Amino acid sequence: MSVPSKMKVIGFTQSLAITEQESLFEFETSLPELKNNDLLVKVNATSINPADAKIRIRNAKDKTLEQPKVLGYDAVGEVVGRGADVEGFEIGDRVYYAGDVTRMGANAEFQAVDYRIAAKAPKSLSDEAAAVMPLATLTAWEALFDRLRVRPEEKKSILIIGGAGGVGSITIQLAKQLTNLKVIATASRPETEEWVRDMGADHVVNHHNLVESVREQGIQHVDYIFNVADTKGHWDSMVELIAPQGMISSIVEFDGGIDLSALQGKSAGFIWELMFTRSLFNTDDIQKQQDILFQAANLIDAGRIKSTLTTTLNGFNVDTFKEAHKRIESSTSIGKTAIKY
Repeated sequence: MSVPSKMKVIGFTQSLAITEQESLFEFETSLPELKNNDLLVKVNATSINPADAKIRIRNAKDKTLEQPKVLGYDAVGEVVGRGADVEGFEIGDRVYYAGDVTRMGANAEFQAVDYRIAAKAPKSLSDEAAAVMPLATLTAWEALFDRLRVRPEEKKSILIIGGAGGVGSITIQLAKQLTNLKVIATASRPETEEWVRDMGADHVVNHHNLVESVREQGIQHVDYIFNVADTKGHWDSMVELIAPQGMISSIVEFDGGIDLSALQGKSAGFIWELMFTRSLFNTDDIQKQQDILFQAANLIDAGRIKSTLTTTLNGFNVDTFKEAHKRIESSTSIGKTAIKY
């Protein structure tokens, strides 16, 4: 296809309530310049993540940005250009990726992305079903195997706090498909309980009375905890439930402090997971994200992992993106929402 010199983009310059007219706006800009490791992708679909809302709400709270910030950290699209050092991709390939938080996001008609953090998209999924997968899959995979260092053969247990969201849903599936872990996941409503059971959870517990709910399942302690909901709010419960020499990981930042010394008696540990770390610091193992996405695509196409798509919004326009932000800010969504361009 012929590539234009200009593209439509949706961004923001002020941190405003999503109901405000200028909270997101459309504008035209030049296509991104490609670096040697870049793919130029015509974006066909994206999805909304908590990261989108957090960045929009926080990045321009008491100021107006000189240049609009363009969000979007999930994408599926067609390769229409490539840098000189790109390997393994050709023009016309259909790819999926989460991208790099320091660069222009996928809320644009075209996007540049480092090929080392992209992979060929699952053949069995539509654009919208594939678009909800990259960020959540990378986060879940890294948490399980890079941060918590789960060994697939060990018969231990994991508690996933926030089981019905995008990351929690994928973590349940990966844990069931790739490990021997007993999976306990939180859900507080009948519809979310049904969802996490469908994802494969062995036990479903209520986060409102977490310790009691876990113990009612006959489980005194868990070997691993992955918190994708509320780190500080559940800290005391996590300290109580983690097994001696166990490990806790979280993706949810918090204000103020927590008492890490509460873990000392159990020689238990705490570690952060941030999917953007590898691209932020151009780590030596940055290409591991490509490897993960290729492996995930194979699992999806083999029918072992399913998309967490629950809602599709259609159209590249401000109203569609505002609706997506409203949904993610409600904190009651199940699975994930895609936007098909």
